[in-house]
Amino acid sequence: MSNPSQMWVPGFSMIPKEEMLEIPSKAQSLFIGIPKESWLQEKRVALTPEAVRLLVNNGHRIRIETEAGQGARYSDMDFSEAGAEIVYDTKEVYEADVIVKVEPPSLSEIDFFKPKQLLISALQLKTRKREYFKKLMDKKITALAYEHIKDEDGIVPIVRSMSEIAGTTSILIASEYLSNMREGKGYLLGGISGVPPTEVLIIGAGTVGIFAAKTALALGAMVKVFDKSIMRLRRLQETLNQPVYTSILQPNILSKALKRADVAIGALRPEKGRTPTVVTEDMVEKMKPGSVIVDVSIDNGGVFETSEITTHDNPVFIKHGVIHYCVPNIASRVSRTASFSLSNVLAPLLLDISEKGGYLSALKANPNLRSGLYLFNGIVTNKAIGEWYNLPYSDAELLIGF
Repeated sequence: MSNPSQMWVPGFSMIPKEEMLEIPSKAQSLFIGIPKESWLQEKRVALTPEAVRLLVNNGHRIRIETEAGQGARYSDMDFSEAGAEIVYDTKEVYEADVIVKVEPPSLSEIDFFKPKQLLISALQLKTRKREYFKKLMDKKITALAYEHIKDEDGIVPIVRSMSEIAGTTSILIASEYLSNMREGKGYLLGGISGVPPTEVLIIGAGTVGIFAAKTALALGAMVKVFDKSIMRLRRLQETLNQPVYTSILQPNILSKALKRADVAIGALRPEKGRTPTVVTEDMVEKMKPGSVIVDVSIDNGGVFETSEITTHDNPVFIKHGVIHYCVPNIASRVSRTASFSLSNVLAPLLLDISEKGGYLSALKANPNLRSGLYLFNGIVTNKAIGEWYNLPYSDAELLIGF
Protein backbone atom coordinates (compact mmCIF):
# COMPACT_ATOMS: atom_id res chain seq x y z
CA MET A 1 0.00 0.00 0.00
CA SER A 2 1.42 3.40 -0.91
CA ASN A 3 2.24 6.03 1.68
CA PRO A 4 -0.74 8.45 1.98
CA SER A 5 1.67 11.35 2.42
CA GLN A 6 3.06 10.65 -1.06
CA MET A 7 -0.31 10.45 -2.79
CA TRP A 8 -0.78 12.88 -5.69
CA VAL A 9 -3.58 15.38 -5.26
CA PRO A 10 -5.11 16.79 -8.47
CA GLY A 11 -4.46 20.55 -8.86
CA PHE A 12 -1.75 20.60 -6.20
CA SER A 13 1.93 21.21 -6.96
CA MET A 14 5.01 21.57 -4.77
CA ILE A 15 6.62 23.88 -7.33
CA PRO A 16 6.85 27.44 -5.89
CA LYS A 17 4.89 30.11 -7.75
CA GLU A 18 5.53 33.82 -8.21
CA GLU A 19 4.01 36.06 -5.56
CA MET A 20 0.91 37.89 -6.80
CA LEU A 21 1.29 41.58 -5.96
CA GLU A 22 -1.41 44.22 -6.27
CA ILE A 23 -0.90 46.32 -9.38
CA PRO A 24 -1.08 50.02 -8.47
CA SER A 25 -3.79 52.00 -10.24
CA LYS A 26 -2.63 54.24 -13.04
CA ALA A 27 -3.30 57.92 -12.43
CA GLN A 28 -6.27 59.21 -14.40
CA SER A 29 -6.60 62.65 -15.96
CA LEU A 30 -9.88 64.32 -14.96
CA PHE A 31 -12.18 66.53 -17.03
CA ILE A 32 -13.78 68.86 -14.45
CA GLY A 33 -16.71 71.23 -15.04
CA ILE A 34 -17.56 74.18 -12.78
CA PRO A 35 -21.01 75.72 -13.49
CA LYS A 36 -22.04 79.17 -12.35
CA GLU A 37 -24.08 78.92 -9.14
CA SER A 38 -27.75 79.57 -9.87
CA TRP A 39 -29.01 80.16 -6.32
CA LEU A 40 -29.32 83.92 -5.89
CA GLN A 41 -27.67 84.14 -2.47
CA GLU A 42 -24.73 81.88 -3.36
CA LYS A 43 -21.62 83.89 -4.21
CA ARG A 44 -18.94 81.26 -3.59
CA VAL A 45 -17.15 79.29 -6.29
CA ALA A 46 -16.08 75.69 -5.77
CA LEU A 47 -12.49 76.14 -7.02
CA THR A 48 -10.40 79.31 -6.98
CA PRO A 49 -8.02 80.21 -9.83
CA GLU A 50 -5.13 79.04 -7.62
CA ALA A 51 -6.75 75.61 -7.25
CA VAL A 52 -7.47 75.50 -10.99
CA ARG A 53 -3.81 76.21 -11.75
CA LEU A 54 -2.76 73.39 -9.41
CA LEU A 55 -5.08 70.92 -11.12
CA VAL A 56 -4.16 72.01 -14.66
CA ASN A 57 -0.45 71.73 -13.83
CA ASN A 58 -1.15 68.14 -12.76
CA GLY A 59 -2.60 67.30 -16.17
CA HIS A 60 -6.31 67.89 -15.59
CA ARG A 61 -8.76 69.75 -17.81
CA ILE A 62 -11.00 72.41 -16.27
CA ARG A 63 -14.02 73.95 -17.97
CA ILE A 64 -15.80 76.80 -16.19
CA GLU A 65 -18.92 78.74 -17.05
CA THR A 66 -18.49 82.46 -17.67
CA GLU A 67 -18.90 84.65 -14.54
CA ALA A 68 -18.85 81.60 -12.24
CA GLY A 69 -16.37 83.40 -10.00
CA GLN A 70 -17.99 86.84 -10.16
CA GLY A 71 -19.60 86.60 -6.72
CA ALA A 72 -16.18 85.92 -5.17
CA ARG A 73 -14.63 88.75 -7.21
CA TYR A 74 -12.80 86.46 -9.65
CA SER A 75 -12.93 87.37 -13.34
CA ASP A 76 -13.01 85.03 -16.32
CA MET A 77 -9.48 86.27 -17.05
CA ASP A 78 -8.30 85.02 -13.64
CA PHE A 79 -9.49 81.52 -14.48
CA SER A 80 -8.33 81.66 -18.09
CA GLU A 81 -4.81 82.62 -17.05
CA ALA A 82 -4.86 79.70 -14.60
CA GLY A 83 -5.47 77.33 -17.51
CA ALA A 84 -9.26 76.89 -17.45
CA GLU A 85 -11.49 76.87 -20.54
CA ILE A 86 -14.20 79.56 -20.32
CA VAL A 87 -17.53 78.63 -21.93
CA TYR A 88 -20.68 80.71 -22.39
CA ASP A 89 -23.22 77.90 -22.74
CA THR A 90 -24.18 76.08 -19.53
CA LYS A 91 -24.65 72.82 -21.44
CA GLU A 92 -20.96 72.84 -22.42
CA VAL A 93 -19.90 72.76 -18.75
CA TYR A 94 -21.92 69.58 -18.21
CA GLU A 95 -19.96 67.78 -20.93
CA ALA A 96 -17.25 67.26 -18.27
CA ASP A 97 -16.92 63.92 -16.49
CA VAL A 98 -16.76 65.48 -13.01
CA ILE A 99 -19.10 68.33 -11.98
CA VAL A 100 -18.02 70.37 -8.96
CA LYS A 101 -20.52 72.80 -7.38
CA VAL A 102 -21.07 74.64 -4.12
CA GLU A 103 -24.87 74.29 -3.92
CA PRO A 104 -26.71 71.12 -4.99
CA PRO A 105 -27.81 71.29 -8.64
CA SER A 106 -31.34 72.48 -9.28
CA LEU A 107 -33.84 70.20 -11.00
CA SER A 108 -33.38 72.11 -14.26
CA GLU A 109 -29.59 71.78 -13.98
CA ILE A 110 -29.86 68.01 -13.56
CA ASP A 111 -31.34 67.93 -17.08
CA PHE A 112 -27.88 68.99 -18.36
CA PHE A 113 -26.14 65.99 -16.79
CA LYS A 114 -25.00 63.12 -18.96
CA PRO A 115 -25.15 59.50 -17.75
CA LYS A 116 -22.62 58.21 -15.22
CA GLN A 117 -21.02 61.54 -14.27
CA LEU A 118 -19.48 62.23 -10.87
CA LEU A 119 -21.10 65.07 -8.91
CA ILE A 120 -19.34 66.73 -5.97
CA SER A 121 -21.45 69.35 -4.19
CA ALA A 122 -23.36 70.04 -1.00
CA LEU A 123 -26.35 67.78 -0.33
CA GLN A 124 -28.41 69.79 2.20
CA LEU A 125 -30.65 66.79 2.78
CA LYS A 126 -33.53 68.54 4.53
CA THR A 127 -34.04 70.94 1.61
CA ARG A 128 -34.10 68.22 -1.08
CA LYS A 129 -37.19 66.63 -2.60
CA ARG A 130 -37.74 63.06 -3.78
CA GLU A 131 -37.72 64.23 -7.38
CA TYR A 132 -34.15 65.49 -6.95
CA PHE A 133 -32.85 62.01 -6.16
CA LYS A 134 -35.05 60.34 -8.77
CA LYS A 135 -33.63 62.52 -11.55
CA LEU A 136 -30.05 61.81 -10.45
CA MET A 137 -30.86 58.10 -10.23
CA ASP A 138 -32.27 58.10 -13.77
CA LYS A 139 -29.00 59.60 -15.01
CA LYS A 140 -27.01 56.94 -13.09
CA ILE A 141 -25.02 59.67 -11.34
CA THR A 142 -22.42 58.98 -8.65
CA ALA A 143 -22.73 61.78 -6.08
CA LEU A 144 -20.57 62.89 -3.16
CA ALA A 145 -21.82 65.32 -0.50
CA TYR A 146 -18.78 67.33 0.54
CA GLU A 147 -20.32 68.23 3.90
CA HIS A 148 -20.09 64.55 4.88
CA ILE A 149 -16.57 63.77 3.61
CA LYS A 150 -14.15 63.29 6.50
CA ASP A 151 -10.40 63.81 6.82
CA GLU A 152 -7.83 61.48 8.40
CA ASP A 153 -8.78 62.74 11.88
CA GLY A 154 -12.47 61.94 11.37
CA ILE A 155 -13.37 65.65 11.13
CA VAL A 156 -15.63 67.01 8.39
CA PRO A 157 -13.27 69.76 7.15
CA ILE A 158 -15.66 71.80 4.99
CA VAL A 159 -18.36 71.97 7.68
CA ARG A 160 -15.74 72.96 10.23
CA SER A 161 -14.24 75.70 8.07
CA MET A 162 -17.67 77.13 7.16
CA SER A 163 -18.59 77.07 10.86
CA GLU A 164 -15.38 78.94 11.71
CA ILE A 165 -16.28 81.58 9.13
CA ALA A 166 -19.89 81.82 10.35
CA GLY A 167 -18.81 82.22 14.00
CA THR A 168 -16.29 84.96 13.28
CA THR A 169 -18.55 86.76 10.81
CA SER A 170 -21.54 86.74 13.17
CA ILE A 171 -19.68 89.00 15.61
CA LEU A 172 -18.56 91.36 12.83
CA ILE A 173 -22.18 91.58 11.64
CA ALA A 174 -23.36 92.34 15.18
CA SER A 175 -20.71 95.06 15.41
CA GLU A 176 -22.10 96.70 12.26
CA TYR A 177 -25.66 96.75 13.53
CA LEU A 178 -24.73 98.06 16.96
CA SER A 179 -23.28 101.18 15.34
CA ASN A 180 -25.52 104.13 14.56
CA MET A 181 -24.54 103.80 10.88
CA ARG A 182 -26.97 100.86 10.81
CA GLU A 183 -29.55 102.52 13.07
CA GLY A 184 -28.18 100.71 16.10
CA LYS A 185 -27.54 102.08 19.59
CA GLY A 186 -24.21 103.59 18.58
CA TYR A 187 -22.11 101.15 20.60
CA LEU A 188 -18.62 99.98 19.78
CA LEU A 189 -18.62 96.20 20.15
CA GLY A 190 -16.03 95.49 22.79
CA GLY A 191 -14.81 98.22 25.07
CA ILE A 192 -12.22 100.92 25.65
CA SER A 193 -10.66 102.29 28.81
CA GLY A 194 -13.20 103.88 31.12
CA VAL A 195 -16.24 102.59 29.17
CA PRO A 196 -18.06 99.38 30.19
CA PRO A 197 -17.71 96.62 27.55
CA THR A 198 -20.65 95.41 25.53
CA GLU A 199 -22.12 92.05 26.55
CA VAL A 200 -22.28 89.23 24.01
CA LEU A 201 -24.39 86.15 24.72
CA ILE A 202 -23.70 83.05 22.61
CA ILE A 203 -26.12 80.13 22.59
CA GLY A 204 -24.18 77.08 21.47
CA ALA A 205 -20.60 75.96 22.25
CA GLY A 206 -19.80 74.13 19.01
CA THR A 207 -17.37 75.40 16.38
CA VAL A 208 -19.56 78.40 15.53
CA GLY A 209 -19.84 79.33 19.22
CA ILE A 210 -16.10 78.91 19.84
CA PHE A 211 -15.12 81.22 16.98
CA ALA A 212 -17.81 83.75 17.85
CA ALA A 213 -16.53 83.82 21.44
CA LYS A 214 -12.91 84.09 20.30
CA THR A 215 -13.71 87.08 18.06
CA ALA A 216 -15.86 88.84 20.66
CA LEU A 217 -13.18 88.42 23.33
CA ALA A 218 -10.52 89.73 20.96
CA LEU A 219 -12.60 92.89 20.52
CA GLY A 220 -12.88 93.30 24.29
CA ALA A 221 -16.49 92.26 24.83
CA MET A 222 -17.83 90.48 27.90
CA VAL A 223 -18.87 87.00 26.72
CA LYS A 224 -21.38 84.51 28.10
CA VAL A 225 -21.88 81.08 26.51
CA PHE A 226 -24.81 78.70 27.01
CA ASP A 227 -25.09 75.09 25.81
CA LYS A 228 -26.81 71.83 26.73
CA SER A 229 -23.52 69.97 26.97
CA ILE A 230 -21.02 70.33 29.82
CA MET A 231 -18.44 68.63 27.61
CA ARG A 232 -18.77 71.27 24.87
CA LEU A 233 -18.64 74.11 27.41
CA ARG A 234 -15.48 72.60 28.92
CA ARG A 235 -13.92 72.21 25.48
CA LEU A 236 -14.73 75.84 24.67
CA GLN A 237 -12.97 77.08 27.81
CA GLU A 238 -9.94 74.91 27.08
CA THR A 239 -9.81 76.15 23.48
CA LEU A 240 -10.10 79.81 24.46
CA ASN A 241 -7.56 79.30 27.25
CA GLN A 242 -9.15 82.00 29.40
CA PRO A 243 -12.05 82.10 31.86
CA VAL A 244 -15.42 82.71 30.21
CA TYR A 245 -18.87 82.76 31.80
CA THR A 246 -20.56 79.48 30.82
CA SER A 247 -23.88 77.94 31.78
CA ILE A 248 -26.05 74.98 30.97
CA LEU A 249 -29.21 76.04 29.12
CA GLN A 250 -31.72 76.82 31.88
CA PRO A 251 -34.62 79.16 30.92
CA ASN A 252 -34.48 81.40 34.01
CA ILE A 253 -30.70 81.95 33.84
CA LEU A 254 -30.84 82.42 30.05
CA SER A 255 -33.70 84.95 30.33
CA LYS A 256 -31.79 87.05 32.88
CA ALA A 257 -28.65 87.01 30.71
CA LEU A 258 -30.64 88.08 27.63
CA LYS A 259 -32.00 91.13 29.49
CA ARG A 260 -28.43 92.39 29.92
CA ALA A 261 -27.06 91.38 26.52
CA ASP A 262 -26.26 93.84 23.74
CA VAL A 263 -25.72 91.00 21.26
CA ALA A 264 -27.19 87.47 21.15
CA ILE A 265 -25.80 84.85 18.77
CA GLY A 266 -27.80 81.69 17.95
CA ALA A 267 -25.32 78.88 17.26
CA LEU A 268 -26.98 75.63 18.33
CA ARG A 269 -26.65 72.42 16.35
CA PRO A 270 -29.78 70.88 14.81
CA GLU A 271 -31.46 68.00 16.62
CA LYS A 272 -33.49 65.53 14.52
CA GLY A 273 -33.26 67.84 11.52
CA ARG A 274 -34.15 71.10 13.32
CA THR A 275 -32.43 73.51 15.65
CA PRO A 276 -34.18 73.62 19.05
CA THR A 277 -35.91 76.95 19.68
CA VAL A 278 -34.70 77.84 23.18
CA VAL A 279 -35.38 81.60 23.22
CA THR A 280 -39.07 82.44 23.42
CA GLU A 281 -40.71 85.58 22.07
CA ASP A 282 -41.30 86.69 25.65
CA MET A 283 -37.54 86.53 26.32
CA VAL A 284 -36.82 88.61 23.20
CA GLU A 285 -39.44 91.17 24.21
CA LYS A 286 -37.55 91.75 27.47
CA MET A 287 -34.21 92.40 25.74
CA LYS A 288 -32.81 95.95 25.62
CA PRO A 289 -34.11 98.10 22.74
CA GLY A 290 -31.52 98.35 19.98
CA SER A 291 -29.80 95.09 20.89
CA VAL A 292 -28.86 92.72 18.06
CA ILE A 293 -29.72 89.08 17.37
CA VAL A 294 -27.69 87.12 14.81
CA ASP A 295 -29.31 83.72 14.35
CA VAL A 296 -26.62 81.63 12.63
CA SER A 297 -28.81 78.54 13.11
CA ILE A 298 -31.58 79.95 10.90
CA ASP A 299 -30.52 77.46 8.18
CA ASN A 300 -32.08 74.74 10.35
CA GLY A 301 -35.00 76.62 11.87
CA GLY A 302 -33.41 79.10 14.26
CA VAL A 303 -32.69 79.41 17.99
CA PHE A 304 -35.04 82.38 18.55
CA GLU A 305 -38.81 82.11 18.31
CA THR A 306 -38.91 85.52 16.61
CA SER A 307 -36.46 84.57 13.86
CA GLU A 308 -37.60 84.72 10.23
CA ILE A 309 -35.41 83.99 7.21
CA THR A 310 -34.00 87.12 5.56
CA THR A 311 -31.75 87.70 2.54
CA HIS A 312 -28.40 89.34 1.87
CA ASP A 313 -30.32 92.14 0.09
CA ASN A 314 -32.69 92.69 3.03
CA PRO A 315 -30.82 91.11 5.94
CA VAL A 316 -32.56 92.54 9.02
CA PHE A 317 -35.92 93.27 10.56
CA ILE A 318 -36.85 94.80 13.91
CA LYS A 319 -39.22 93.06 16.33
CA HIS A 320 -39.90 94.21 19.91
CA GLY A 321 -37.21 96.84 19.37
CA VAL A 322 -34.54 94.19 18.72
CA ILE A 323 -32.61 94.03 15.43
CA HIS A 324 -32.75 90.51 13.93
CA TYR A 325 -30.19 89.30 11.35
CA CYS A 326 -31.39 85.92 10.02
CA VAL A 327 -29.62 85.31 6.71
CA PRO A 328 -28.87 81.65 5.86
CA ASN A 329 -25.45 80.82 4.45
CA ILE A 330 -23.51 83.55 6.27
CA ALA A 331 -20.28 82.21 4.74
CA SER A 332 -21.40 83.53 1.35
CA ARG A 333 -21.14 87.04 2.80
CA VAL A 334 -17.34 86.61 2.73
CA SER A 335 -17.36 84.62 -0.50
CA ARG A 336 -13.68 84.96 -1.36
CA THR A 337 -12.48 83.61 1.97
CA ALA A 338 -15.13 80.87 1.85
CA SER A 339 -14.12 79.92 -1.71
CA PHE A 340 -10.50 79.58 -0.62
CA SER A 341 -11.64 77.34 2.21
CA LEU A 342 -13.67 75.13 -0.14
CA SER A 343 -10.76 74.87 -2.56
CA ASN A 344 -8.41 73.83 0.22
CA VAL A 345 -10.48 70.66 0.58
CA LEU A 346 -11.83 70.03 -2.92
CA ALA A 347 -8.58 70.43 -4.89
CA PRO A 348 -6.65 67.79 -2.85
CA LEU A 349 -9.72 65.54 -3.02
CA LEU A 350 -9.75 65.74 -6.83
CA LEU A 351 -6.00 65.08 -6.97
CA ASP A 352 -6.46 62.03 -4.77
CA ILE A 353 -9.24 60.68 -7.01
CA SER A 354 -6.93 61.12 -9.99
CA GLU A 355 -3.93 59.48 -8.33
CA LYS A 356 -6.04 56.48 -7.32
CA GLY A 357 -7.03 55.94 -10.95
CA GLY A 358 -10.56 57.35 -10.79
CA TYR A 359 -13.40 57.67 -8.31
CA LEU A 360 -14.14 53.93 -8.13
CA SER A 361 -10.60 53.09 -6.96
CA ALA A 362 -10.60 56.13 -4.66
CA LEU A 363 -13.87 55.04 -3.05
CA LYS A 364 -12.51 51.53 -2.52
CA ALA A 365 -9.30 52.83 -0.93
CA ASN A 366 -10.67 55.67 1.18
CA PRO A 367 -13.45 55.10 3.77
CA ASN A 368 -13.45 58.83 4.59
CA LEU A 369 -14.37 59.58 0.97
CA ARG A 370 -17.10 56.91 1.09
CA SER A 371 -18.67 58.74 4.03
CA GLY A 372 -19.76 61.42 1.55
CA LEU A 373 -21.21 58.99 -1.00
CA TYR A 374 -25.00 59.04 -1.36
CA LEU A 375 -25.45 57.80 -4.94
CA PHE A 376 -23.38 55.23 -6.82
CA ASN A 377 -24.21 54.78 -10.50
CA GLY A 378 -27.76 55.89 -9.76
CA ILE A 379 -28.27 53.66 -6.71
CA VAL A 380 -28.91 55.33 -3.33
CA THR A 381 -26.23 54.33 -0.81
CA ASN A 382 -27.35 56.53 2.07
CA LYS A 383 -29.80 54.81 4.41
CA ALA A 384 -31.24 58.10 5.71
CA ILE A 385 -32.10 59.22 2.16
CA GLY A 386 -33.65 55.87 1.33
CA GLU A 387 -35.86 55.83 4.43
CA TRP A 388 -36.70 59.56 4.38
CA TYR A 389 -37.79 59.63 0.73
CA ASN A 390 -38.97 56.02 0.42
CA LEU A 391 -36.34 55.10 -2.16
CA PRO A 392 -34.58 51.75 -2.61
CA TYR A 393 -31.05 51.82 -1.23
CA SER A 394 -28.08 49.49 -1.01
CA ASP A 395 -24.86 49.25 0.98
CA ALA A 396 -22.04 51.17 -0.73
CA GLU A 397 -19.43 48.55 0.06
CA LEU A 398 -21.46 45.82 -1.64
CA LEU A 399 -21.89 47.95 -4.76
CA ILE A 400 -18.28 49.09 -5.01
CA GLY A 401 -16.82 45.67 -4.23
CA PHE A 402 -13.80 44.96 -2.08
